[in-house]
Amino acid sequence: MVVKVYGPACASTKRVLLVLIEKGIEFETVNVDVSKGEQRNPEYLKLQPFGVVPVIQDGDFTLFESRAIMRYYAEKYKSQGVDLLGKTMEERGLVEQWLEVEAQNFHPFAYNLAIHILFASIIGITPDPKVIEESEAKLDKVLNIYEETLSKSKYLAGDFFSLADMSHLPFMDYLVNNMGKEHLIHKRKHVSSWWDDISSRASWKKVLDLHKAPI
Repeated sequence: MVVKVYGPACASTKRVLLVLIEKGIEFETVNVDVSKGEQRNPEYLKLQPFGVVPVIQDGDFTLFESRAIMRYYAEKYKSQGVDLLGKTMEERGLVEQWLEVEAQNFHPFAYNLAIHILFASIIGITPDPKVIEESEAKLDKVLNIYEETLSKSKYLAGDFFSLADMSHLPFMDYLVNNMGKEHLIHKRKHVSSWWDDISSRASWKKVLDLHKAPI
């Protein structure tokens, strides 16, 4: 059965497409034009009552929140495609740890930068230089911790590619290729090598081919 993925070509949707591609799961995308407020249409709100993207429909099963969707497919198809969860409980624990780090420590500051540098005109706000400066400074400190971790292992949770690495790809791509903040990545030897590795994966290139614009 083909999985339906509802959402625009935004970072959270890209996370979902990544795991589907890595797992070899057939899917189709259903565009939700947030610039026209389609995420607030009654029919869409039946799928996602908070009116945000993405949402998946897997037969009769509906699920929202991109990281939850990633975990769901990584577990459901654990033996298919690339194992993205780890082979032991300890590895799984580290994957979950770094997924939380991404969500709580990396994402908020990368998101603020994206909102004020990339999307301000789209969403109708005036970019705030103070927010940009403070977010970059905080992200800089977070990436120092990443550098230390990645000096000891190839990937965040160990020597295997996992959901933890995958979840960073969309906003790191914005930093490097769309926001002029590539120095945050490239000035750190191990973070830079990690980025070069994960961004060269065939799955990520396929996602970028599907959704070329940073929207």
